Amino acid sequence: MRILFLCVSNAARSQMAEGLARALLPASVTVESAGSEPGTLNPDAVAVMAEIGIDISKHQPKGLDAVDVAGADVIVTLCADEICPVVPGAVKRLHWPISDPVDVESSRAARAQIQDRIEALSRVLT
Repeated sequence: MRILFLCVSNAARSQMAEGLARALLPASVTVESAGSEPGTLNPDAVAVMAEIGIDISKHQPKGLDAVDVAGADVIVTLCADEICPVVPGAVKRLHWPISDPVDVESSRAARAQIQDRIEALSRVLT
C-alpha cells in the first residue's frame, strides 16, 4: 500500500500528514507527500509535530515530479480554500479540506484534524 499526501506548497499539512502516517500506520504502508507549488518547510509545523514526538525537521518540500504519483494506491489532498493539485489516473482519492496553518495554534488544529483522520484510516487498513 502506498499513500501520497498532496497540498499546494508541501510545507505544512502534507508534511504533517506524512509524519503522522509514518508514525501511526503499519510499517508495510509506504507514505510520501508532495505539492503542486513546493515552498519552504513551515517551522510551526515542525514545532507542533515535535510536541508529540514526531521529527519532520529533515523533510524537504517536493513537487509532484519528485514522487511516483502513478504508483500511489491512495492520494489524499489536504487543501481547503486553495486549488488542490490534480493528478490523472485511476486511483482511490480522499479529500481532507484542512485550512493551511498560519501560526502555531492553527498548526496544532491542523495536526489534530489530520491525526484524527489518519487514525480512522489506520482502522480501515488493519
